[in-house]
Amino acid sequence: MRSESPTVSDPLATLGLDPAQTALYTAVLRLHRATRTELAQAMDGPVDKVSRQLDDLVRLGVIDEQSGEYLARHPAAALGRLIADRLDRLAEESRRIDSALGSIRGLIRDYDVGHDYQNGAFRVEMVSGADVLYESVVGMAVQSPPMRLLTAIPDERTMADFVRKFADPWIDAQQRKLLNVRAVIPVSTLTLPGVRDQLTRLLAAGGAVRTLDRVPSWFMTAGADAAGLPALWGGNLPDHAYNFYLVRTPIVVGMLRSLFEELWGRAVPLPWGRRGEGVVQVLRLAAQGMCDDSIARQLGVSVRTVRARFADAMVQLGAQSRFHAGVEAARRGWLS
Repeated sequence: MRSESPTVSDPLATLGLDPAQTALYTAVLRLHRATRTELAQAMDGPVDKVSRQLDDLVRLGVIDEQSGEYLARHPAAALGRLIADRLDRLAEESRRIDSALGSIRGLIRDYDVGHDYQNGAFRVEMVSGADVLYESVVGMAVQSPPMRLLTAIPDERTMADFVRKFADPWIDAQQRKLLNVRAVIPVSTLTLPGVRDQLTRLLAAGGAVRTLDRVPSWFMTAGADAAGLPALWGGNLPDHAYNFYLVRTPIVVGMLRSLFEELWGRAVPLPWGRRGEGVVQVLRLAAQGMCDDSIARQLGVSVRTVRARFADAMVQLGAQSRFHAGVEAARRGWLS
């Protein structure tokens, strides 16, 4: 039994030529050079109709007109021209699609604004007291575990209060899978008493912490529905008796989550944990003047591993050289 051969589509039709245009182009190919009248006779059609079709083919760039005669372009060149035109149209369509996709974020914001407007005024509550702040986070986590908590801590005093009095309940909630904590903190707070121990426990429980030279303000988001804002943006929570606004409005929560992700992308991971400790070890030994070979022997690893850890350090610290990485690591307290 003979199988049917697959149907091969007409490439000119695929690129937008209708059957009449394709037939006329084929006639021009065969005559190579002809007048309108000669082509009308070859097509057995009226001259005015053939003339309009010839004008279309000239405009498409598949034939040329010279002194009243029509010449066929080489098929490869003609097809290439049609393909190029189609690709240009596709590129323009792609640009329009990209533009539409880029506008979706704004449309979503408008939708959220309208949704919030229809649901009434923003739900905002003034909350006072550090105990209320930290206990309310755990309370919300119990209601919808595991709750994703994003928080930015901008100053040493707030960080010291957290580590000394309030970290334990959050770490316990993280261990019990009630919370999923991510925090951005100032690099200057890493040298405060107790910070390393508590953050190490938080990391071991599955939390994540990164550092910045400067964090613009305290804020937090608790899941997708609640956010905390200070009474004064950029202010110090302890100085204002831990007064803050608890906001339950999707558009505000979404805005603060976007801000946190921007800060997170710029921040540097902590040098603790198995991989981080390896990076710190090579920086400490290099600071003592040891070469790669000596560091490798000291740590019992290959020279290649030592160099890979130096590369990791430069990436994490945003350094352009090993020396710069060492200076930055010392500034951040990694070598203490």
